[in-house]
Amino acid sequence: MSSKQMPPWLQEQLMKLQQSQQSLQSLMTQRQHLEMENAETEKSLEELKKVADGDTVFKQTGTVMIKSTRQELIDELEERLDLAKTRMTVLQKQETRLKETLKEQETKITEMMKSGSAHSPPVEDNPRK
Repeated sequence: MSSKQMPPWLQEQLMKLQQSQQSLQSLMTQRQHLEMENAETEKSLEELKKVADGDTVFKQTGTVMIKSTRQELIDELEERLDLAKTRMTVLQKQETRLKETLKEQETKITEMMKSGSAHSPPVEDNPRK
């Protein structure tokens, strides 16, 4: 069925489905980036904990290296991990909700197509009622 033959209400449902799929892809990409950042932060924290208290340490801010203390850097990295953990929880909840929405949308479209309502919208979706 080409998009010219497809009724507008079905086109709308398919468009919503596509938007949900794009949103899910975006969330999954954000989660992957966050996981990579966490791995880098954990590795930095692990290496930093090997440094003696009195040793000189630096942190990179943009293109500049700034002298810092070991404990300040440990505190910053641990805070970054805590914030990332919170963000990861939010992303996972959003991803779960979006997957449920996608499943509902797919089921709705399938039911519409099976019921032979491809030529007229179902009663519950008819804006005139």
